[in-house]
Amino acid sequence: MPPPPALSDLSRAELEALLVELFGKVAGLEKVLAEQREEIARLKGLKGRPTIKPSGMDKGTDPAKAARQEKPQRRGKVTPRVIIEDRVVKAAAVPEGSRFKGHEPFLVQDLIISASATCYRRERWVTPDGRTVLAPLPEGIDCHFGPELRRFVLMQYHQGQSTLPRLTALLRSVGVSISKRQVQRLLTDKQDGFVSEARDVLRAGLETSAYVSVDDTGARHKATNGFCTQIGNDWFTWFGTTASKSRLNFLDLLRAGHSDYVLNDAAYGYMRKHAMSAPLIARLMAEPQTDFADEAGWLAHLERLGFTALDVTPNPVRVAALAAETFQVGADAARAERAASMRPRPLGRGNATESRSDPPADRASMRPRPLGRGNLDAIVAKLTAVLPLQ
Repeated sequence: MPPPPALSDLSRAELEALLVELFGKVAGLEKVLAEQREEIARLKGLKGRPTIKPSGMDKGTDPAKAARQEKPQRRGKVTPRVIIEDRVVKAAAVPEGSRFKGHEPFLVQDLIISASATCYRRERWVTPDGRTVLAPLPEGIDCHFGPELRRFVLMQYHQGQSTLPRLTALLRSVGVSISKRQVQRLLTDKQDGFVSEARDVLRAGLETSAYVSVDDTGARHKATNGFCTQIGNDWFTWFGTTASKSRLNFLDLLRAGHSDYVLNDAAYGYMRKHAMSAPLIARLMAEPQTDFADEAGWLAHLERLGFTALDVTPNPVRVAALAAETFQVGADAARAERAASMRPRPLGRGNATESRSDPPADRASMRPRPLGRGNLDAIVAKLTAVLPLQ
């Protein structure tokens, strides 16, 4: 290899060409060096460089492979999911002497999306004493947008994955006078009816089902980590998202909106079983009030008795709340006897329980018993002995 000329005698173009040539030689030498290192590692029995598979995003950009030619399946009979309206179409210019051979059906499905506006002229009367009597609006009308429009907005946004601007443009295109802010209010305001309906589904399911299964999973709500709990069986399903998965939270969900607290003999027994101080139990038993309508009244009662100021183990506020929430069987002797004869059996992952009576002698009486209020109270009572106290 001839020695390189003096660099000071080379022009700029010659220096750039020499630099490019040297870069190419260095890249070639690095490649040879890497191959020799892999060969040496292979001869020594060492592991070579790992093979990293391409990600799924790379596969998504590759052209689709030709699928095997399968025999096309014939489309089944089209059955509309709505009531079919029959219309007879008369034939024109039928020659004399022709015979009528019935009708040939031709099914047509169509979609009609139209806007309507109704002005309710409500009668207004003034009584002799000065009061104003105003005629009520029809059932289901509580704002300036009807129930069908609200249903359409909710379905398109949640089920159809339509954005707010596109949904607003769609409504305006069919003749609805509405703004983006009003669409947002339809999506977020006045949703108490849906909450009440979901609560009624849970109550009806717990009262009529022979068993229920429960599961929970992590979920985020309003940028905060939470837990979504599922309660149901083959006939109903209910979901609730809360910030905790503790026993108190689980009992609150099983109570399906009931917020009362009750102190009775079973509740006092639960407190003694969980090592609550005897003087604290005596304070509760000395008070004449044993029923509390909501959590606020219950906590005010505990604060008046000095429970909230105590820093002891176990926490008296928590143990008392578990007892008062769980044991609401009441003083009815038949209900208490029926609840005492029931034992829980785990279903699935351990969070679910099934209420069954003791095995009877005849198989005819082994049919599952509906979860009435007494049976549900017994299940909740047994759950406190199964779930860990958190």
